[in-house]
Amino acid sequence: MRALIVDDERIARQELRRLLAAHPGIEIAGEARTGEEALHLVARLAPDVLFLDIRMPGMNGFDLLQRLDDVPQVIFTTAYDEYALKAFEVSALDYLVKPVAPARLAAAVARLRPRATPSRLERVFVKEGDRCWFVRVADIYLLESEGNYTRIYFAGERPLIPRSLAALQERLDPEVFFRAGRRQLLNLKWVERVEPAVNGNLLVTLRSGATVEMSRRQSTRFREALSL
Repeated sequence: MRALIVDDERIARQELRRLLAAHPGIEIAGEARTGEEALHLVARLAPDVLFLDIRMPGMNGFDLLQRLDDVPQVIFTTAYDEYALKAFEVSALDYLVKPVAPARLAAAVARLRPRATPSRLERVFVKEGDRCWFVRVADIYLLESEGNYTRIYFAGERPLIPRSLAALQERLDPEVFFRAGRRQLLNLKWVERVEPAVNGNLLVTLRSGATVEMSRRQSTRFREALSL
């Protein structure tokens, strides 16, 4: 299992590397001193897990996760316990306080699961203000463009993230996410009801209760795709 250590302190990186040597199933693929370095290394190395510090110069650990297209498993390693609640709110695998105890590290490593590098997004990290979420793509029922930003709808939440709808669509499964019009992508697995609207358009009701009116062109494509 490939790991990336992200920590601005050289001694902390060395100590974690020493502790991980006791776990032969972990291959340390690289180290990053900053969030910016980590961004490039994650894209190049495709690690299965990040051992991630939170307080770093410039981009902090949470900001880094927001910038990643596809988020690996995350084990936070930090000298501060004040972020623990926030870390578990975003579904971090574990939260280790420095100096890291070997037994705690072993327990965290035991929870890791291998993952294949996906060609499509499986989950995304979403941050809006002080709130953060790890969101399974399957739980997203609607995405809506707002300029160069996209509003994501899931579990009663609707945060706005700094990514364009077009960029997100490239990473989403076209068999699942359907372009309803210029501004909206909907999850076909969430469709509950389809009704005719004006001008030959279709009105789609999702299981969440949200309704989306498709453009005429996309209504035709939708009928063809679902043989309606």
